[in-house]
Amino acid sequence: MKKLFKSVATLMLLLCLFCPLTALADTGGSGNIDGGGGGMGSGTSTNTWSGGNEGVRITVVRASDHAAVTTPVDFTNKKPDNIRVHFGKVSKLSYSSGQQLAPTTSVYHYINPAQAMPRIISTNGNNNIAAIKKYFCSEYVIKRIADVTGMNYDVLIGGEYKILLEPIAYYKFEGTMIATTATEAALYDEQTSGLLRRRMVSLTHKNLPLAMFLEVGDLGYPAWGGSKTTAASNADIKSSLGIGIVRFTEKPEEPQIDAYDYEYRVNTDVITAVRVSGGQSDPDRPTRVSFNIGGQTYSVGNVYYPEGDSQLAWVKWKTPDTEQNMTIQVTVSGPGSTAKTNLNVKIIDLGKNPPPNPVADDSNDTFRASVVPSRAVKSAASWSIWRPWWQAYWVWHSTGEDSGYWCDHGWWEFDLDRYNASLTVAMSIKCDSNNPTASGRTMKSGYGINQTVTGSISSNQSSAVTQPQNAVSYFPEFGYETYWRLLERMGSGRFEFQKNNYSTYKNRTHFSPIWMPDGAYTVNTWLIDGWTPDGMLSTNLTDSLTIRGNLWQDWHVAPKKP
Repeated sequence: MKKLFKSVATLMLLLCLFCPLTALADTGGSGNIDGGGGGMGSGTSTNTWSGGNEGVRITVVRASDHAAVTTPVDFTNKKPDNIRVHFGKVSKLSYSSGQQLAPTTSVYHYINPAQAMPRIISTNGNNNIAAIKKYFCSEYVIKRIADVTGMNYDVLIGGEYKILLEPIAYYKFEGTMIATTATEAALYDEQTSGLLRRRMVSLTHKNLPLAMFLEVGDLGYPAWGGSKTTAASNADIKSSLGIGIVRFTEKPEEPQIDAYDYEYRVNTDVITAVRVSGGQSDPDRPTRVSFNIGGQTYSVGNVYYPEGDSQLAWVKWKTPDTEQNMTIQVTVSGPGSTAKTNLNVKIIDLGKNPPPNPVADDSNDTFRASVVPSRAVKSAASWSIWRPWWQAYWVWHSTGEDSGYWCDHGWWEFDLDRYNASLTVAMSIKCDSNNPTASGRTMKSGYGINQTVTGSISSNQSSAVTQPQNAVSYFPEFGYETYWRLLERMGSGRFEFQKNNYSTYKNRTHFSPIWMPDGAYTVNTWLIDGWTPDGMLSTNLTDSLTIRGNLWQDWHVAPKKP
């Protein structure tokens, strides 16, 4: 396929600097933004974009847990009233958490700031990052963002929140004006089986996603270290591109460096995946990926993808029943390669730290209630498989006046089959059945509780997923850390406490401490190890009972009968 664009050198600018402002007052904000791009090539009357038809989606995010706290708003210098299809006001964070792309033909809402924005999407590879940083760190723009999102300005710039920026393009695709962020363009390309990329690659897969990316990892997104002048894959766009961040006061988060590529639990069915890219893989030039795991080789054949894109290759296997560190060696034969050929894996046992035996004279005068902590949560996953098919193109070759032959000069085309998985869960705790004075969901401290957790994964490719296999419960008396209980799987997707050795009846129970103050007794359970090619599905659950009084109040002391 001929390339319709020409790479242009990118002006690289250092970020995370506090830039002095002249025309606009400085808020003390720091822009974590870099950019790239290249030439636009050519288009057709039904698939076009004009420079400057752009905007920026803005979302306020809490720094502590990376949660969006406002509905996104779109700033633009244009009046894009001709947008016929868009995808609502959804941030990259929401898509990363599993929200599905949902097109709408409703009216597209936007805001025209009085102070015009600088050019965001380059048409020649020379992004004016300094001007973009200056603009979005200015007092006027931050106050305007606070105003339209309903945030208090002083709270917004106090250091507890960050501003997530995503470039938007307004363009005609197949004759229809649409609006997308870079992430939405990548997701939409997957829905259209690669048609958007084929029609608008210079915009949707190069200049739009490369308009903004991080130089320092933040909000769970990595710094971009790939090409800044060539079209990116959908996977790279979704994971790393089309994003800028403005932060206030505090130092940037340290880049998260993981010593391990995967962390698994013992005796668990898991999935290990790698992404293959480079060249084109088709039935004439197929790619095969081999995983060497614990001395056993797992081979994955027929890994196909078109030029300029990529394909996940994965293997399902069972972890050993003892804690250990492993190295998985990945070998690719045929076109393409992977970013890593050695995957470091840590296998842990969560069943080694149950709570100690509670006793009747326990006390804790310094107890302070803790907030249930955030844990890794992912309720939905999506992945895709390229399916090649032959496009025949017959050509007559003459060998003389009345002789010749037909020859197929065709080529491989690709359709994209999309798959998804979603996690459904429920959790319930109740007073232990042997509690003599429990009343509904109210009990005295010192007695036990029972728990049931259910979780199931539904998928249109069931062979590529595992059901949830582990659940871990944390308790308020230990600050939701220190000690925990690994629940026992009672059947597919159902979990309860293991039998308690300190229970007289060997019940599946957890005893609340006798010193626990009156009020809500909230148990936190992390349901994990539902594996997909797109990673692990998990959820963070809570349920509460009410404590009123303590076990000693059920004891009665009376004089001995004569």
